[in-house]
Amino acid sequence: MNEEDLICIICPTSCTLRVCKELSGSLRVEGALCPKGVEYAIREVNDPRRVVISVVKVVGGDLPTVSVKTSKPVPKKCIPEIMKATASIELKAPVEIGQVVIRDICGVDVIATRRVKKVNSIYLFKL
Repeated sequence: MNEEDLICIICPTSCTLRVCKELSGSLRVEGALCPKGVEYAIREVNDPRRVVISVVKVVGGDLPTVSVKTSKPVPKKCIPEIMKATASIELKAPVEIGQVVIRDICGVDVIATRRVKKVNSIYLFKL
């Protein structure tokens, strides 16, 4: 029997969970104070997913970068691919909140989470 200890992140109670994998392959969750904790533990052991948050370079904007995130959680194994993709692109201002920055990577879109306004180049070099 395999065991894994987790802290539930679904609510502020932060239950200490123990997930036991039975010889039959089924999972037993101990320590959960609600059904959501059981669901979280099983999902975390079988298919851990995360929302990926990063920044992307912006040219000609009032900010040098824009914050981005995946449109939904992705398998943890996809995180390096998404981070590499965000590091390799450069956007031109303006950028709008919700704008798709990368379409369909690991089955999700990467979207901008903030606005970056376009600035005139004469203001970029003002002394």
